[in-house]
Amino acid sequence: MKLQTKRLLMREWKDEDVAPFIRMNDDPRVVRYVEKLADRTATEGWIDAQRDHFEKHGYGLWVLEALGNTGLIGYCGLVNVPYQTHFTPAVEIAWRLDPAHWGLGYATEAASAALSFGFERLGLSEVVANAAVGNSASRRVMERLGMSHDAQDDFDLPGRAEGHPLRRQVLYRIKAGQWLRK
Repeated sequence: MKLQTKRLLMREWKDEDVAPFIRMNDDPRVVRYVEKLADRTATEGWIDAQRDHFEKHGYGLWVLEALGNTGLIGYCGLVNVPYQTHFTPAVEIAWRLDPAHWGLGYATEAASAALSFGFERLGLSEVVANAAVGNSASRRVMERLGMSHDAQDDFDLPGRAEGHPLRRQVLYRIKAGQWLRK
């Protein structure tokens, strides 16, 4: 399963994505607001889980490549929220980019393609996104996508201890009707 935008190829994971994904996630700027994968074994397991999600559901987190330049620059896509909280079950949109590709609009471009796929091809009724409270860059992407935030939806990420910097999350939502009217 592949998607293509004006500037990006969105494709499934390959074995050769492991090393560049490890390098990307070794950058402290990349993992400032997300949990870092511990080592190569954890990274390979995470990638295997992404492949399994695609196989089971027909969608997942696509590898992002800039057209004309092969190789992973990040990921973006749709996944089933893997924990239980007040808004689950739900499908979440998520992204992560190598810092060399920040500020170029790639996250918004890829997320727009993923939302179109979710609403138009999968028939989803709603997609959510969450981020650590301080992650203003991801929140701006959510707002550019037309997602809405209600502070009453904010939540504590299950499994995070009191005081953990990633525990408190903001939740954004977009319904199919809102997306399809854009």
